[in-house]
Amino acid sequence: MSKNWENWDAEMTADFQADFLSWYQQEKRNLPWRYDQDPYRIWISEIMLQQTRVDTVIDYFYRFMEEFPTIQELADAPEDKLLKVWEGLGYYSRARNLQTAAKQIIAEFDGVFPTTVEAIRSLKGIGPYTAGAISSIAFKIPEPAIDGNVMRVVSRLFCIEADIAKASSRKVFDEAMRKIISQNQPGEFNQALMDLGSSICTPTSPQCESCPIRNYCQAYQEKRQTDFPVKSKKQRPKDVYYIAGIIENQQQEIFLQRRPESGLLANMWLFPLEEVSQIEFQAFQKRYDPAAWDLFSSSLVAEDNPPFFSEQAVVWQKKVLGEVKHVFSHLRWHILVFYGRNTGPLTLAGQWVQPKDFSDYVFPKPQQKMLEVFENNLADDKE
Repeated sequence: MSKNWENWDAEMTADFQADFLSWYQQEKRNLPWRYDQDPYRIWISEIMLQQTRVDTVIDYFYRFMEEFPTIQELADAPEDKLLKVWEGLGYYSRARNLQTAAKQIIAEFDGVFPTTVEAIRSLKGIGPYTAGAISSIAFKIPEPAIDGNVMRVVSRLFCIEADIAKASSRKVFDEAMRKIISQNQPGEFNQALMDLGSSICTPTSPQCESCPIRNYCQAYQEKRQTDFPVKSKKQRPKDVYYIAGIIENQQQEIFLQRRPESGLLANMWLFPLEEVSQIEFQAFQKRYDPAAWDLFSSSLVAEDNPPFFSEQAVVWQKKVLGEVKHVFSHLRWHILVFYGRNTGPLTLAGQWVQPKDFSDYVFPKPQQKMLEVFENNLADDKE
């Protein structure tokens, strides 16, 4: 593989850095975690920004810093409170890892954020990219921060053929980045790459005529911008099918179940779910099509009870309230939502909760979607 960055001499590298950093100083985004070089704020923002858009993160960042303004307060926070503040951002292991790392900082670094790349990497949930971002921005260490945006920019800059979907390719980009990163302003350089990748050097329609480094870009010169980055197709998420039961008792309480302490959506609350096959799911879709029924409150009769949650003392409505889909990184959930009324003891583990108290419980995104379906049906019934 050609290492085209090796063709740059010291003068060209310096000119590139000067042009790029000049553009960044004029065009950089005004973001709340850029007001200072506080490593704690930078750390929180970088973890939040993983798999999440900047405009979504901003409000969460303000709320998080208001609730947990220091490492100590993050370390001491009840997990339920932490997850509630994180609710809606998804990938909840990020929040748990933040708290674990905060406790590490208290125990191993006397409550002071570590200042070397090696020590930062030792914290739970921090990989090479996050360590590079924190160390370069907060401590001016010339450490690359290599994510998808950066690999896209650098692959076009040097026509790098390495497949960015392969972990082994990171070494190639690390070598290229160490050649071109500013030794005096590494944080600004890394942030410039982040901004360029998100605003100009985009995946499918790069705005090359607006790019401050187009004169240095080999892909632009060869008119091959859309050939890069090279990326093999990732495996499609596995489809999983569920029936969700919204069970209400005579006190107008709704039954919720807590997920196990480990695994997907750990310790969060959802309506009861029962996994079914795709064939069963499609049969339920057809048999209990809501178009066949009238109002939300209709069809609650014990005869011909639907064949799910069969051991529970529940009379189910004979129509689907709605369908919810949610995609995780490796799974795609398909959920048919049903409503039923409790008629006796349940064998399910969980608890009854008044809807007005739902805000006290951590609901992951699939649960929020199911709750929206339920509330929309309630609203339709009242009209």
